Amino acid sequence: MQYEIRDGEVVFKEGGPVRVMVTERQAGQDGRMGEPTLRDLSEALIAVYGTDYGIHSPSWISRFTDMTRQAAHYRERRVLLAGDAAHVHFPVGGQGLNIGVQDAVNLGWKLAQVVRRISPESLLDTYHSERHPIAARVLRNTMAQTALRRSDDRTKALEEIVSELVGMDEPRKRLAGVMSGLDIRYDLGEGHPLVGRRMPDLDLVTAGGPMRVFTLLHHGRPVLLNLGEPGALDITPWADRVRSIDVRYAGSWELPVIGVVPGPTAVLIRPDGYVAWAGNQNQPGLTDTLTTWFGPPRLVCQGGAFE
Repeated sequence: MQYEIRDGEVVFKEGGPVRVMVTERQAGQDGRMGEPTLRDLSEALIAVYGTDYGIHSPSWISRFTDMTRQAAHYRERRVLLAGDAAHVHFPVGGQGLNIGVQDAVNLGWKLAQVVRRISPESLLDTYHSERHPIAARVLRNTMAQTALRRSDDRTKALEEIVSELVGMDEPRKRLAGVMSGLDIRYDLGEGHPLVGRRMPDLDLVTAGGPMRVFTLLHHGRPVLLNLGEPGALDITPWADRVRSIDVRYAGSWELPVIGVVPGPTAVLIRPDGYVAWAGNQNQPGLTDTLTTWFGPPRLVCQGGAFE
């Protein structure tokens, strides 16, 4: 929102709220760690800028610190922690919101499958094993960024060196991947470079016309993309749980941070958008992966006999 200072007061040009944030060094040492008041904010602004710009009528005032904490376990029997209940840190870069939403999406489809008795309860243990290391890395990242906000000479020297590194292509891409979460790779075993990573939102060609990958995930169901010979992959025993679709894609497969990877002829995507299996139509492991993530195969009647 645009505004200007007139006679020592903030005047909004277009109306609407303005967010003001002030960093207080050594906060809490004087006992002021309760709910902040307008006077607290006014005094902080005066200390930094020499004026409080005539602020008045606040709609919301809050105080947060650089406290960094993480729950040791995200699951204790029927209790599951996600978002701020599982981890808290300095809110630089909005990463807390990102990983909180990722927690919910990772847990949601697994919890649904257990509740519907598609998968065993042990599937919920993968929520902790996948998400706990991700939050731990974010906490480390935010602590490093908090350290760079200090004003002493040594930190300024470090900031200059980091700035030089960020000016280079490779470090910049790597840091962007870390802060955005696009470089996340869950440990789902060996295999194609896609396995364990977020599926890129490709422009596909289907029998029904052009379609993007993420559109296929809107229903919250796993999807098997067959990019090879149509009908070559038979997953009938999982047809009630996994959508199989023949598609074509002519472009390159590029992943954040990694770059271009070989294109597979088949990809199994979990409901949270991460690749559970990728390879060619003759590559083993697909049925085992389907069973691991989406339950045992359903018996299919063939010619009066169940197989």
